[in-house]
Amino acid sequence: MHLSSPALPIGGFSYSQGLEAAIELGLVHDEASTLAWIESQLVTVMARAEAPLWCLLFEAWRAGDDAAAHGWNQWFHASRETRELRQETEQMGRSLARLAQELGWGTAATRAAVAALRPATLPAVHACACAMWALPREAGLGAYVFSWLENQVAAAIKGAPLGQMAGQRMLERLRAGLPAVLADARARAGATPPRLDTFAPQYAMVSARHETQFSRLFRS
Repeated sequence: MHLSSPALPIGGFSYSQGLEAAIELGLVHDEASTLAWIESQLVTVMARAEAPLWCLLFEAWRAGDDAAAHGWNQWFHASRETRELRQETEQMGRSLARLAQELGWGTAATRAAVAALRPATLPAVHACACAMWALPREAGLGAYVFSWLENQVAAAIKGAPLGQMAGQRMLERLRAGLPAVLADARARAGATPPRLDTFAPQYAMVSARHETQFSRLFRS
């Protein structure tokens, strides 16, 4: 619960991952289009790449395989197609690593392994924190994905003409699809080789457009 809390001081509230640009471009303009956008990102971006990658990172950390964890960390960083997306995962990963260090999570050796990540990405540090706490993989993965989902809805409420009740309706609808998303992520991570799919051209283009957007509330 701690790792999925919106009060976690890692700066997630300041990012929209392209949603703000989608609003500016008119792709997202009401509750239905917002729901469609977030649902699309959930099933085509999160479920197919970031969530299965989180599983691979978690298993590597839990097995004490620092080399594999570092390799998947670098893979994820390389898959970020725009400067904003790279800066986002770097900043949030760095902040979570600092929190783990200051609160003394895990062992000194594990904290040193996290400190050696260059750069530390959010899924790598989050997966390590869950492994440090000996959480079940399903609980940690669920916390990671729901935290992303909740942040997307919060960004939509701030950036689009939506109210709090619309946000809660969307969360209720999206939460119902989470079991299928998590199952897909686990299956992709368990395949040989892992089936990671980062093909999301519209997501990348919208994120790139946000970098030069004139008026912005969010950093991505």
